[in-house]
Amino acid sequence: MFSKFERMVAMRYLKPRRKEGFVSLIAGFSLLGIALGVATLIVVMSVMNGFREELMSRILGLNGHLGVFSVERTLTDFDPLAARLRAVPGVVSATPMIERQVMVNSRRTALGAMVRGMRPGDFRARDLLASNIVAGNLESFINGEGLVLGARLAWKLGVKPGDQVTLISPKSTATAFGSVPRMRAYPVAATVEVGMYEYDSSFIFMPIGAAQIFFRLPEAVTAIELMTEDPDHIDQIRDQVETAVGDTYRVHDWQQANSSFFNAIQVERNVMFLILTLIILVAAFNIISSMIMLVKDKGQDIAILRTMGATRGTVMRIFFLSGASIGVAGTAAGFALGLGFSLNIESIRQWLEGFTGTDLFAAEIYFLSKLPAVVDPLEVTLIVVMALVLTFLATLYPSWRAARLDPVEALRYE
Repeated sequence: MFSKFERMVAMRYLKPRRKEGFVSLIAGFSLLGIALGVATLIVVMSVMNGFREELMSRILGLNGHLGVFSVERTLTDFDPLAARLRAVPGVVSATPMIERQVMVNSRRTALGAMVRGMRPGDFRARDLLASNIVAGNLESFINGEGLVLGARLAWKLGVKPGDQVTLISPKSTATAFGSVPRMRAYPVAATVEVGMYEYDSSFIFMPIGAAQIFFRLPEAVTAIELMTEDPDHIDQIRDQVETAVGDTYRVHDWQQANSSFFNAIQVERNVMFLILTLIILVAAFNIISSMIMLVKDKGQDIAILRTMGATRGTVMRIFFLSGASIGVAGTAAGFALGLGFSLNIESIRQWLEGFTGTDLFAAEIYFLSKLPAVVDPLEVTLIVVMALVLTFLATLYPSWRAARLDPVEALRYE
């Protein structure tokens, strides 16, 4: 597409000379702008992808993909119902559970918490829970006595495995002396850290038998959680589950429960993409200005080339190659910088925190304990192609002006 002569002249025009220093400076800023724009776009999109994937894996790993609730307050005869739900195609597991809010009290303080009653076998079947026990063991939990606390909740309460906490139910018990809050002390069996601040600081896992006694739900649960093979296509399975349970039960999927949260992430992701694209667009305009100035400075050279037999197409290709080289070099540098930063972002965060002595990624604000980044090859390809297209388009007009330059007029005024 480009001859050896055209490549040689284009590269010579890119080399800075003393009288063309300002043009070279603008070209350098254009290259730097494109590199930073591409790198920033790759890093931000990777972090947004990482946030979404980490939040989804933790939310869905803990809460399930579908919830079946009774039209009344509780579910009775839940084991036959769970067996019927496991037979629905696409359903991996059906877990009966009790979920209630309580006040948890220790010697240090009292905090609000969410109690989730589960069978020990169902608890161990959840890999997100069973593989993230950070202290203690499940022995007393399996025996139906101990509690498993979120690690941050245990830290706030100042307790560790072997200590006791007191649960206080918001529903009181009527006695001859009036209403008395229902409370009971339980030993702490273990602490779990799933990596999401909301869960680690507010969840308590309790054997389902103990939960039925404490919340006075004999032979009953509040819901059945379903895990499916493909949570991204939950609508089809939900229809089958609704058909299996009938009108007596309500079915609620994870998309309904978290729709506003994930929609907000998607909107923020799209807005960040548009805003950061402006960086590349500004750099492309810098290429236009630098190339127009280069054409003006090279007017005599263009005229000489034309008188020596160079066609307008040759001149246009020379200046197009000069401008495109800036875009290609900037895009390549931005690609390498962005990819390297995204793949090592957690190590970079830890180094910066150690260097500055500040907490740059507080779990209380960002929900997660680590800074995630997931590089999407298709998205990175789109960013690179977009940057190249913008820079190529920015080079067309100056190249066209160079090709339309009249050699007679250019030599007359030199």
